[in-house]
Amino acid sequence: MRVLGVDPGLTRCGLGVVDSGPGGRLAMVAVGVATSPHTDDVAARLFALATAIDAWIATHEPDVVAVERVFSQHNVRTVMGTAQAGAVAILGAARAGIPVVLHTPSEVKAAVTGNGRADKAQVATMVTRLLRLTSAPRPADAADALALAICQQWRGPATARLAAAKAAAR
Repeated sequence: MRVLGVDPGLTRCGLGVVDSGPGGRLAMVAVGVATSPHTDDVAARLFALATAIDAWIATHEPDVVAVERVFSQHNVRTVMGTAQAGAVAILGAARAGIPVVLHTPSEVKAAVTGNGRADKAQVATMVTRLLRLTSAPRPADAADALALAICQQWRGPATARLAAAKAAAR
């Protein structure tokens, strides 16, 4: 299975693609960050992110797109930009006919590090180890995108089985 992880943000949107192979072995396919200048208006910034995400989807052909679920922050402006960037990723996947899943930051941290309150350095360290990389992806948004993809690789199949069991029970 191939997963595109998206760590949404207007200024920096982390993008990471992870494949799972035999025995659940994970491999990084690609990692990067889509950017938009903070001086541009919001429409231009969202268009730039949409263009980048569409290109990643076309290039890497993921089976699923995992997007970080927006959580409440004190800074409403930051929350709005993050939510808008996340919506762009969701829409891009929907246009391509690819399923989308949302994971909370604590869910991703718990999946990757075993601790739902892990800091960014701990997440980056574990992503580096799990994907057998020589160095941690930079910036942190890139590591976070890979962590989202890893979380989906590990939790996605179980989530799908649980949903199927609940549907069958109805």
